[in-house]
Amino acid sequence: MERGKGLAEGSSRSPGGGSGGDPPIPTTPSRYESQKRRDWNTFGQFLKNQRPPVPLPYCNSNHVLEFLRYLDQFGKTKVHLQGCIFYGQPEPPAPCTCPLRQAWGSLDALIGRLRAAYEENGGSQETNPFASGAIRVYLREVKECQAKARGIPHKKKKKKASPGQTDDDSTSSMPFS
Repeated sequence: MERGKGLAEGSSRSPGGGSGGDPPIPTTPSRYESQKRRDWNTFGQFLKNQRPPVPLPYCNSNHVLEFLRYLDQFGKTKVHLQGCIFYGQPEPPAPCTCPLRQAWGSLDALIGRLRAAYEENGGSQETNPFASGAIRVYLREVKECQAKARGIPHKKKKKKASPGQTDDDSTSSMPFS
């Protein structure tokens, strides 16, 4: 995994090897890039803390699932349990003892960033554990569970109507000629 090593260590070498004569231009990474780097480092630390430690090339979707479950303890989204009197209520009138979890949207965004970081740091697209079917299934289950717990009906998004179309036109699968 030598290819992306400079990126992971925050190297300031230019892509051309630094012998072009031009000094490197310091740039501030975007918010997304900074978050992606933090997420990648956090996941790397999680793997190192496993007993025994897991080298990145041996990481698989099970390690990713363990990481997502580990992160749940730091969540800020109240997810009502089925026995809770507020289960299924979008806005409960009083506090309860149900656990706080990571919100589905946060987990989905995290997986997207880690999926990109894995490939940027030398991992191949074919072996990307963040892109596995097991991760997609887990995220779908979290989304459905959280929607039920808060009483939010799960609806598939409708395709956006193009300008000038009515809502009835947007449901047609055949474009106008």
